[in-house]
This record gives sequence, C-alpha cells and structure tokens, in this order.
Amino acid sequence: MAEGRLTILGTGSALPTFQNSPSGQIVELSDKSFLVDCGEGIQITMRQMGIKTSRLYNVFISHLHGDHCFGLLGLIVTLDMLGRTQPLHIYAHADLEKLLRPMLDYHCAELKYELVFHAINPRKKEVIFEDRTITVETIPLRHKVPCCGFLFIEHHRRQAEDGSFYVQTRKRYAYCSDTMYREAIVPQIQGVDVLFHEATFTNEWESRCKTTMHSTARQAAQIAAKAQVGQLLIGHYSSRVDDHTQFLREAQEVFEPTKLAVERQTYIL
Repeated sequence: MAEGRLTILGTGSALPTFQNSPSGQIVELSDKSFLVDCGEGIQITMRQMGIKTSRLYNVFISHLHGDHCFGLLGLIVTLDMLGRTQPLHIYAHADLEKLLRPMLDYHCAELKYELVFHAINPRKKEVIFEDRTITVETIPLRHKVPCCGFLFIEHHRRQAEDGSFYVQTRKRYAYCSDTMYREAIVPQIQGVDVLFHEATFTNEWESRCKTTMHSTARQAAQIAAKAQVGQLLIGHYSSRVDDHTQFLREAQEVFEPTKLAVERQTYIL
C-alpha cells in the first residue's frame, strides 16, 4: 500500500499573483487520487507536474467562489480530449451543476464519459463518500457563501483473532478553506495527522477577517493547537502579503509544527 500524499497545486486567494495560483490540491490515499478544489489554471499545473489525470478518482469543491471552481470546466473538457471513459464524480453545493449546465450543454454536448454531480449541504457535517478504504466527511465552515472543508479518513478492514472483523483507521487529513476562526470544527478534526487550514491574512490585517470571513495564520495555528493535530499546513495567502515567511512566523508562535503550503510540492500524509 502506497503512503498517503498531498500535492499542492495552488495556494493563492481570490487574486492570482506571480507567486500563487488559485486553490487546488491532490490527495492520494489507498492508491486513489482526489482533487480538492479547482481554481483557474489548476489543470495546467497538473500537466506541468506530470500528474496523471487518468488516475483522478473524485472531485470535491468546498464552495462556489471562483478561485475554488473556475478551473473545473476546462478540466472536464481536457479529460474528454485525453480519452477518459470512466465517470467523474463531483461533490459540491447543488448550485455548481446549475451554473455549469449551460456551458456543459454548449461545449460538452458529446462528452464521452459520464459526469455525476453529488449535491452536498456545506452547512451540515455528513459522510458524502465512502468505499472499502476511504471515507470523506464534510466539515461545516463559516464563510460568505455556504462552504465546507473535507475530512479524509483512510481505513482498512482487519480480522481479529476470534475471526471477527473491525475497521482500523490509518490516516486522517483535514482540509479547511475558506473560513473565519471557528472552534466548532475542533472536535471533528481532533488529532488528525495533517490539517490544511486557510491563513489568508497576517496579524496586521486581522480586521479584514471580519469583513471577508477569513482567518489569520495565528488563528489557524490556534485551531491546530486546540485540535492537537500532528502537522499544520497553512495557505490561501492574500496578495497583500508578499513575504510568506511572515505567515509561518506568526503561526509557529502558537503551533510549532506548522509548515507553509508551497505550490508544486508534495507532502507525506
């Protein structure tokens, strides 16, 4: 069984910069590859990195702000051009299909694979995907539009000495973007191996968090500390802050095992 991996495709916020692309990640667990959020240009980064789109299993979209979903239509078309035949399952707020449907009908009338949309309620904690080795739960967040994170749980069925079977959890990864500081998520992400938490602003811009409904690096670290996670990755950097080490310094003052999420880098889960 291959070890779990997280590949960062984009770590920017709403305004793309020369440093950062919009949000996107590849989560690899149990030999399955999941795309989490799909900002503009994410498919270009995937191709430049040699990521095999043929292995893409499911897509999870946290919310419908453009920096998290504008790249999805282009990816759908590219997968068709590359000869995909297996269905692509997309988990998102129900409005995503409504927004995409006119463009899909226009650009993808002869799509050679099936698109399956799964409507989720971002305001509710629930299991939205489960198979023999992976469970994915929504993590309700607080943002300007309905938004949720995703908790990936890798598990395996084991046989006890008495012949009975039980489920053993191997890895847990939590993705939380975009959100204000929200302690209500702590019980659900308690003790996860790796937490990605948005850190849009540094302390000097904390007042902006209330109007934009985002978090500072320090606030992300406070959540990580309260949840006693193994490792914190921060990202979703504001274009107002050029020096990303400032995010890291402010987070590590609260939670030392913090790393910056760096685009085109892969982390072990």
